[in-house]
Amino acid sequence: MSETPRSPREDIISQFHNLAAIGDTARLSVLLGHSSSIINDTAKNGWTALMYAARNGHFDVVQMLLKHGCDKSLVNKSKQTALDIAKFWGHKHVVNLLASLKGGHKPWFLPDALEEHENYFSTSLLDRKSEKRTDCNWLLSKQGQDATVYVLFSSLSPLLVVGKGEDNTQGADAQLCRLHHEEVKEYLTQPGQVSLIFLGVEIQQNGHHRVKEEHVGEKEDDGLVAWFALNVENITAEQFQKTHDGCFFPQPLMPSLFQLSQPESGVVAQARSVLAWHTRYKFCATCGSATKIDEGGYKRTCLREKCASLQGVHNTAYPRVDPAVIMLVVHPDGNHCLLGRQKRFPSGMFSCLAGFVEPGETIEDAVRREVEEESGVKVGHVQYVSCQPWPMPSSLMIGCLAVALSTDIKVDKNEIEEARWFTKDQVVDVLIKGKSGSFFVPPRQAIAHQLIKHWIKMNSNL
Repeated sequence: MSETPRSPREDIISQFHNLAAIGDTARLSVLLGHSSSIINDTAKNGWTALMYAARNGHFDVVQMLLKHGCDKSLVNKSKQTALDIAKFWGHKHVVNLLASLKGGHKPWFLPDALEEHENYFSTSLLDRKSEKRTDCNWLLSKQGQDATVYVLFSSLSPLLVVGKGEDNTQGADAQLCRLHHEEVKEYLTQPGQVSLIFLGVEIQQNGHHRVKEEHVGEKEDDGLVAWFALNVENITAEQFQKTHDGCFFPQPLMPSLFQLSQPESGVVAQARSVLAWHTRYKFCATCGSATKIDEGGYKRTCLREKCASLQGVHNTAYPRVDPAVIMLVVHPDGNHCLLGRQKRFPSGMFSCLAGFVEPGETIEDAVRREVEEESGVKVGHVQYVSCQPWPMPSSLMIGCLAVALSTDIKVDKNEIEEARWFTKDQVVDVLIKGKSGSFFVPPRQAIAHQLIKHWIKMNSNL
């Protein structure tokens, strides 16, 4: 029985992966110049070019692929990222590059410093350019430029389009629908009915601001491509179908948001959190008067002239972030972890325990209090791992490992419905080997998944 012939695109992808595997930077550069959209395409085993380069320790290739926008968060069918592969094969120079792209190399005087992990919702393709938020003239000029990008929300749900092959350069199943001034100008004339916020300016993958060639030389334009988010109530996607086929407002929200590329997920996290704040704080928390949007969407100013909120700094006038702890509790034997489930979880799903930090409370004490409240287990040592913005509506999930002092479980039914100790082998089967069983954990986009994976990898070669 003859094999199905490969398409020209499949041939190019195969050649691309082979060049990455052997470390041929010159031919890779030429190929990327003609077919940059293949940067994150995968082989049948789920491997990307970045993974092949990491496997063989080709530092220059890894560096080139990252500069071209390769998504280092992607996983293969064995649930490994390029960083996992480089660690397994002992290519320390590649590990340092993949692990330190955002936070910089570990300083020599902090030998125990953790690698900075980029969770979903925490990476963005924008420079927030906060110094421009008070420049009203600059913001107004950017709103009308052809290159400016608008991300539209309806009832805090972003307008998305289904991922479309070569245009889908980040390998995602869904993408933000990028609108322009002509498509949204009617809403910009209704400032009292819509919320408009400035998100930042585009950054190229090599770290420089993207400059549109057609704008260079125009005195009134600096070449920066601005992004804005716009929330309009009770709008449908149908009116955008002619120019953006397949666009939709996701309902329910979460499954679709988890299908975005990692950089676009960060744009949504920023936009949705700030827009959600505007929907809840239309009136002054100090005197109850009406407020207006100010500073590009990052402040609300009371319209009553003598309001006390206009004197000094008042945190009620700025978008809020609610700190929450999420923790993987490890058994005193080091080989079990505590996972719980809430009633709203899908059947069979268990996750890390979590809860909000209270006023006047440290992260460590919040972890100990929440674990004991929810499960009855007492916790001693607490160690920070990483954090994740969570735009539902505006939390910051502070991820920790916590070591249990006791093991008896007594669940508070008001908080969670069940909690269990799971062995490391049970978790490895579900998380790493992908075996189906009596339980499963949240997907890789959730920080709970990353905390569990962090624990597993602390004492294993996986």
